[in-house]
Amino acid sequence: MTTITNVSLVTVYVQDQTAAKQWYIDKLGFVEVTDVSMGDNGFRWVTVAHPDHLELEITLMIPGPPLDENFAEAVRRALANGTNGALGLATDNCQKTFEELTAKGVEFVQPPAERPYGVEAIVRDNSGNWLVLVEKREFDPSTMQ
Repeated sequence: MTTITNVSLVTVYVQDQTAAKQWYIDKLGFVEVTDVSMGDNGFRWVTVAHPDHLELEITLMIPGPPLDENFAEAVRRALANGTNGALGLATDNCQKTFEELTAKGVEFVQPPAERPYGVEAIVRDNSGNWLVLVEKREFDPSTMQ
């Protein structure tokens, strides 16, 4: 019997693959894994990963084929509005990460804030995706209002 060992690929829709790849590398410290053109139709496969977790690649994909055009247009609108949820990123110190990324010019939708599950901040990438930074701690239901 075969088993699934881990999640290896997630897709983040972007407006420009080159600009998005550079943002994830320059701002977040990710590394390029793949950048190849496939076929004559201009399709490009671009992936990046956290350097300590190369087993999970993030595909930076332009919303278009093979997506249904209605769905692709909805994704493009969400990106343009800056409201597309994309990734959750773990950090061991949300405040410090906030300060480091702010110094690099990263836009924050929400600065670090206490939550019942830890400290959370929300970043917007250069395509309009929201990335949630979370410094986890054990959930305490008594902090719920």
